[in-house]
Amino acid sequence: MNKYTNIFPGIFMLNFFFLCFSITAFAQTEERTSVAHIGLIYPLSTNGKNAADYTNMFSLHAIAGLSKAETGVAISGISLLIKDSAKGVQISGVSNIILNSSQGVQIAGIANITRHESRGIQIAGFMNFGEEAGAVQVAGFGNVTSKSVKGLQLSGFLNRTEDVNTQISGFMNIAKNVKGVQLAGLINIADSSDYPIGLLNFVKNGEKSISLTIDETATTMASFRSGGRVLYGILGVGYNLKNDDKSLYGIEAGLGAHITVSNKFRINTEVVTQTLSDFKSGDHFKNTLRILPAFKILPQLEIFGGPSLNYVDYSKGKGDGLISHYLWKERRGEDFRGLYFGFNAGMHFIL
Repeated sequence: MNKYTNIFPGIFMLNFFFLCFSITAFAQTEERTSVAHIGLIYPLSTNGKNAADYTNMFSLHAIAGLSKAETGVAISGISLLIKDSAKGVQISGVSNIILNSSQGVQIAGIANITRHESRGIQIAGFMNFGEEAGAVQVAGFGNVTSKSVKGLQLSGFLNRTEDVNTQISGFMNIAKNVKGVQLAGLINIADSSDYPIGLLNFVKNGEKSISLTIDETATTMASFRSGGRVLYGILGVGYNLKNDDKSLYGIEAGLGAHITVSNKFRINTEVVTQTLSDFKSGDHFKNTLRILPAFKILPQLEIFGGPSLNYVDYSKGKGDGLISHYLWKERRGEDFRGLYFGFNAGMHFIL
């Protein structure tokens, strides 16, 4: 993060330089157009000190460029500052800054900043900022818009907007209304989102619950389930009660989907990865598909239970004695793999 802390003051100083040198140019009212605008840095360019009055079809700047508008292709080694609107393609090594709206493609090494609407594609090495965005925003760190995104936000860490179709991030998504999918490495936050995919999902019109479960190996789990009306995430911790010789502690994480049949009855399908460990040598991993009919006996209490299909992979005897009947099994030295049917049952305390 320190490298960005050092870069951003430079970006803002460069743009302040543009504005200071273009005060007189901004006061001009004459409409001027240019087929090509070539330069080093304002005002050292073919449009000179009046560069801020020109609408250009093509711009190429070694360091930075200033213009009223762009209608074709604009390229700069460091930064582009466009005081009105831009159409076509803008490419810069550090930043594209548009003080009105844009339509087309923006590519920047660090940031794309559009004051109002950006219709098209924005690609930035660090972040995209704006009021509204069109088809796609892609950023290495984050995408932030104050109103809406009509298409996709894709980032390495954070997406933030009001209304959006789809959000995909490495860590967190934040929105009000999501029409499609929210996919995050950890957290999704929304007022309305039926299809959040993440371990923790805080959806205002969704559902959150604390679950107590037990399975065929006598592993008990306390889990937090959170999500929308359809998809939800699972995160839990627990303990195995069957293995008398060793204390096996467990964690689980996964995704689930509600299939609603009636107001009181539904089927929950879940895909879960579970790990058991005594924090010594050896591992025990289990991947499970669960089909869990659930019945709501009280407004805040649901009981459930059903079959599961399990694939287990453990070493150094960590799973010996937990299961005796397998559909398929294989042992190679200290490593064991097997496939078997099991069950899962418990109750949800709906928050």
